[in-house]
Amino acid sequence: MSAGERLPGTPDPMHRWPAHRGVSIAGDSWGDPSGPLVLLQHGGGQTRHAWKNAGETLGAAGYHAVAFDARGHGDSDWAPDGLYTQDAMIEDLKCVIEQLGGQRPVLVGASMGGGTSLVAVGEDHVDATALVMVDIAPRIEPEGVARIGAFMTQKPDGFDSLEEVADAIAAYQPHRKRPRDVSGLAKNLRRAPNGKFRWHWDPQYMTLRRDMDKRTERMVDCARNLRLPTLLVRGGLSDILSEEGAQHFLELCPHAEYVNITGAAHMVAGDRNDVFADAVIDFLARTVPIGGAPVHAPHEPHPHHEGPPGDTIDVP
Repeated sequence: MSAGERLPGTPDPMHRWPAHRGVSIAGDSWGDPSGPLVLLQHGGGQTRHAWKNAGETLGAAGYHAVAFDARGHGDSDWAPDGLYTQDAMIEDLKCVIEQLGGQRPVLVGASMGGGTSLVAVGEDHVDATALVMVDIAPRIEPEGVARIGAFMTQKPDGFDSLEEVADAIAAYQPHRKRPRDVSGLAKNLRRAPNGKFRWHWDPQYMTLRRDMDKRTERMVDCARNLRLPTLLVRGGLSDILSEEGAQHFLELCPHAEYVNITGAAHMVAGDRNDVFADAVIDFLARTVPIGGAPVHAPHEPHPHHEGPPGDTIDVP
């Protein structure tokens, strides 16, 4: 099943990979496939397109950047059994890595994708070379989570026009300038049988019951287990990850580096892609350099990498 008909102008995925329980995962890639693999996982309600600019920048720098739609999102299949748990997404991640040749990846994850990445590494499901978490940590703000939920569940029968969609996005992200040309929204929408515009994701994703206390406990344990080079990126305007939540993560993972990007909200890469990509490439140049061995050897504990523990950079 899907949300409906793909709209004209929606880019076709460059790749498709079989994943957990037969779900087909759609993805795009940039750069030299022989370069270090960087897997980009988006947040809930987003698609692989959120990473396009960052992926192109990483590819130009010599990395093999791959972004894929999570199950139930974008051009990936909806789960026939409604299975949208973190564990199912970790299994999808493992399948994608295997399809790409089993290379040890850098994991870059925003929000939902960051949680998947953290648990995948923290519970030893994936042996990664480095981890970049974007505006997500074990401790997040309930008010911000509720605000995202309200945005994602509005207009369940669909929007009447792309202009109405643009208005909804502008109300949710007032710090961003509303685009005059709304045609770029087409890739995130589908036309339903009733003629209305619906978001690309499976509505069942939003009905999944989540035990936030267990989620937090699991992510805390995973953060404590991290031994690989780790970078936490926070949007300075975020209502999901507060500065207190970021500092809590740095207490759990003292060797992690930290970048706070002022002027960016929860959708960090979309708000300040240039600054975000520069911060990630600077981190990877020291930890997973082009043509060199990663700082963190396979399955070996990682001592503090270059730079003092808990490096904090405030990027304007």
